[in-house]
Amino acid sequence: MAQRVVILGSRSGLHARPAATFVQAAAHKTVRVTVAVDGKPPVAADSMLGVMTLGAAYGDQVTLTAEGDGAEAALEELAALLSKELDA
Repeated sequence: MAQRVVILGSRSGLHARPAATFVQAAAHKTVRVTVAVDGKPPVAADSMLGVMTLGAAYGDQVTLTAEGDGAEAALEELAALLSKELDA
């Protein structure tokens, strides 16, 4: 199992536009990716509703997890995405 911890870089957190950008990217991965914030149970990274319910805010520590072939590459790309401002 691969795992990445990243600090959320979007000033508006993971709401609406930033969440949609992240969910779309996660949906295109060949591995199942989950995302968790502050000890909350992980949710599917390709679920808009799941990601929105996390309530992730700017500066929160986000944990991405994936398993299988391509997990490391998928997490690397998604972690880089979350660390940037996605609401510009």
